Amino acid sequence: MNINSIPGLMQLPDLPLKPQWRAIAPMVLLIGVFCAGCSSSNDNNTQAASVTPTNVTLTAAQRQNIKLYTVASSSFDRTIETTGVVDFDNDQATSVLAPISGPVSRLVVSPGDKVKKGDPLAYVDSPDFATAISTYRKALVTAHTARRLADLDKDLLQHQGVAQKEADQAETDAASAEADAYAALQTLVSLNVDPQTIKDVEQGRPIARIQGVIRSPIAGTVVEKLISPGQLLQAGTTACFTVADLSRVWVMAQVSDSDLASVHVGDAVDVITSMNARPIKGEVDNIAALVNPDTRLVAARVIVNNMQGLLRKQMYVNVRIHSLHPETGTLVPVSAILRDDENLPFVYVAQTDGSFARRSVTQGYRVGDQFQIPSGLRAGDQIVVDGGIFVQFMQNQ
Repeated sequence: MNINSIPGLMQLPDLPLKPQWRAIAPMVLLIGVFCAGCSSSNDNNTQAASVTPTNVTLTAAQRQNIKLYTVASSSFDRTIETTGVVDFDNDQATSVLAPISGPVSRLVVSPGDKVKKGDPLAYVDSPDFATAISTYRKALVTAHTARRLADLDKDLLQHQGVAQKEADQAETDAASAEADAYAALQTLVSLNVDPQTIKDVEQGRPIARIQGVIRSPIAGTVVEKLISPGQLLQAGTTACFTVADLSRVWVMAQVSDSDLASVHVGDAVDVITSMNARPIKGEVDNIAALVNPDTRLVAARVIVNNMQGLLRKQMYVNVRIHSLHPETGTLVPVSAILRDDENLPFVYVAQTDGSFARRSVTQGYRVGDQFQIPSGLRAGDQIVVDGGIFVQFMQNQ
């Protein structure tokens, strides 16, 4: 192949080349031609990509369909929209542990039942219960006997029938026995023994059947039943029921770090569920001091009135937190924000010569039907809020 015969190539002088170089020289030149073509194409693309959109000039008739908005700094109350999970108000909910050991003989309540403080939840055939009652009986008898002897020695002391030392010892024994009786009584109270049963013991009346009782420590609703008849309970260990006052619940709202500065204790909250179109009112009660390591969000605890019983534990809800601390910034209508080919926000700004220039902006959070603009606009700028799509169309022509 003759290199000088390739069209478009500069004629090369005949040079004395070695045979092996003569064989690859045509290939080298062809690669050079190909690379040169690629370079030219890339340069053209780079120039095309670097072209800045020109301003748009409209006729007087076209401007009649364009609506402008003058940018100004304003004060506003921000609303943070997020999600949350319903939980019990742990200040009004408790897990009921078995106060006594023994097998469950009968259950009295089921989940969903409302109970008052002290109502029985279950009965237990408990040796602990029987032992406690027996101990109280014996302590009462011992205390009564010791007190009678102490009173007798006191009377004898006045008539010099006993020594002072014996009278003092009798008084000490009586006081000790009464203390033991009081301790035995408190044991029965801690075991939630029925007051009538305690009264029967104190009056020496027989008890037909000694049976332990698990009672509700608070008024509320039985939300969990964790035991069954015949199950053996361990005192202080076995969880039997969960009782909660559902008239007030917690909603644990998840707040991102970018919104955290706008959330404060006392902020009003709207809780929205799929069951009810009307929002349920609440209030921010606490903001966690730690970030959830899994979600990187901060929990804001919201106290919500749940008298209608619409909120249930573990229910997912939408949350709107209305900040009570006003903020100052630049707001523009939502309709002013457009997106370019890379999905970046921009607006059209009116120029002094009557044209409209595209300007990139930073889009912040939404406030009602407006967006906060942290950067890109200045007070006094006039932007297109109605007809921006038409201006964009004209610019692309």
